[in-house]
Amino acid sequence: MIKIILSRTSALRFLDAIEKLFPDAIRMRLEDIQQNSDIGQSLAAFQKYGNDQISLASNTGRVIQQRGGGFFSGVLTALTGVAVVLLVYHWSSRESEHDLLVHKAVVKWTAEEVVLWLEQLGPWASLYRDRFLSERVNGRLLLTLTEEEFSRAPYTIENNSHRRVILMELERVKALGVKPPQNLWEYKAVNPGRSLFLLYALKSSPRLGLLYLYLFDYTDSFLPFIHTICPLQEDGSGEDIITKLLDLREPTWKQWREFLVKYSFLPYQLIAEFAWDWLEVHYWTSRFLIVNAMLLSVLELFSFWRIWSRSELKTVPQRMWSHFWKVSTQGLFVAMFWPLIPQFVCNCLFYWALYFNPIINIDLVVKEVRQLETQVL
Repeated sequence: MIKIILSRTSALRFLDAIEKLFPDAIRMRLEDIQQNSDIGQSLAAFQKYGNDQISLASNTGRVIQQRGGGFFSGVLTALTGVAVVLLVYHWSSRESEHDLLVHKAVVKWTAEEVVLWLEQLGPWASLYRDRFLSERVNGRLLLTLTEEEFSRAPYTIENNSHRRVILMELERVKALGVKPPQNLWEYKAVNPGRSLFLLYALKSSPRLGLLYLYLFDYTDSFLPFIHTICPLQEDGSGEDIITKLLDLREPTWKQWREFLVKYSFLPYQLIAEFAWDWLEVHYWTSRFLIVNAMLLSVLELFSFWRIWSRSELKTVPQRMWSHFWKVSTQGLFVAMFWPLIPQFVCNCLFYWALYFNPIINIDLVVKEVRQLETQVL
């Protein structure tokens, strides 16, 4: 507001100087304006608009700031460049989705692929790597092994927990005929549509996304999720994340209570906690998810603050129903046309939601903070 007053004072001084220097020219120009009614009306409207803006600034104490790039735009551009480099590196370094074991029948596994499957069970599995390689255990031989054979030479897996986990995972492999997905990329390879849906659903509507997992993907997705974010006390023994997820039991009441509280008030924290437990498996991707969850939590708080400050609490049920209808309609629309969407487009959308949305949300948070500052002034 001080800037506006100073600008107006400077303009008045400039006009006074012009009138003193060129009095005859000013008088002739005023006579021309008085004779032309259109010009007079335009000038009157312009002056009224200027007075209204100054009055608004004086009453509210707000300063109208112009949007500009500056430092923040440079930082945003730099972050976008870093994300592009990481994405290109990820695409170039990761093996093709069609070469993953989740697409290859277990009976066709080589000895090296059996060892790869074993090592993905956890860091402890590297203790038995050389034993399986020396015996050249391929997929067909793996399916014939029993607990008794694992406990004696040449395998000699004396740790009961290790042996139990290997047997449990082996039973899953026998039932499916392929390796079940055990990380984000394998899950995407097996369920490309569902993984893309979950990324966008957990961003725009995390509560509905988690409800979808509970209703339609309880065993494969929801149980691992709730056991990761709401573990039992006895699970704090330092076991790796893969080992914990292999032994999935029905959640206890304590786990349900913790989950429902976070589900109601801090849904994005659930996503951040889940990603945190996968830091060793997905170093950079988990960090992108954690940052994005924090930013989305801030944006949700801003949304609730706007509703509260505008006294629009009565509109919350209507907003919830409209949001539910919008998300459901979009999900149904994508499901109908999913077979027609090229795989390349799906991959672009997936990686955009995974790596670029956090950068976009940084910009949204900064805009919300600036808007809040102008309201306070």
